[in-house]
Amino acid sequence: MISTQIFAHRGSAGTHPENTMSAFREAERVGSEGIELDVQLSKDGEVVVIHDEELSRTTNGNGFVKEYTLNQLKKLDASHTFFKQVGIQRIPTLTEVLEMYTHNNMFLNIELKNSIFFYPGMEEKVIALVRKYNLQNRVTLSSFNHYSLVHCFQMDSGIETAPLYRDGLFKPWVYAKAIGAKGIHPNIKAAPNFIITSAMKENIAVRPYTVNKEKVMKSLFEINCTSFITDFPARAIALRNELNNSLRM
Repeated sequence: MISTQIFAHRGSAGTHPENTMSAFREAERVGSEGIELDVQLSKDGEVVVIHDEELSRTTNGNGFVKEYTLNQLKKLDASHTFFKQVGIQRIPTLTEVLEMYTHNNMFLNIELKNSIFFYPGMEEKVIALVRKYNLQNRVTLSSFNHYSLVHCFQMDSGIETAPLYRDGLFKPWVYAKAIGAKGIHPNIKAAPNFIITSAMKENIAVRPYTVNKEKVMKSLFEINCTSFITDFPARAIALRNELNNSLRM
């Protein structure tokens, strides 16, 4: 049977405004095993959930996230192109999301958006919140800033880390172990099946992103990839159920 877990990218970003509570609720509703979200720091040091460093793509604001206080960010509309469907949506704090997820058993992949702006102290704040809600065993911290992930591992080796990367990496399972990571999150274009299966044999979890094509989903299901990250979790879950039903026949 296929046991590949489905992680909803920024919530159900293909059907709801990304990184909003409506997207996270939809991910839970359709049966996703986990969600992926992105965090940055506001001007006053609050951990907020938003992908882009600049506000204009997903909100009605302009400028950088780090230039706004939490109170100012909360006045923006993050419904993006989904306003008619869900109405006004606010930028959530990580606290709001973690509080929501204490009421279910889903996993959370928290991506630290600190490759362009380093946000000193963000790792400490994120880990403190994860500990506050006792979610250490359900959280994976990822980042393109691998120095940040090493810092996280040094602070709390009990919270899983997983480096994000876009290009081919030689024996990524060796690299992951070298920085204390228990998983890897490659761009799907940098994750041929032999790399995925080799990493899993070395007990390294593999969660490619962003997998939206059915053909690619099927390929990952065929090798029982640990997980994958998708904008369309409902579509992925339906396909997994269909394939599992065919295996039972």
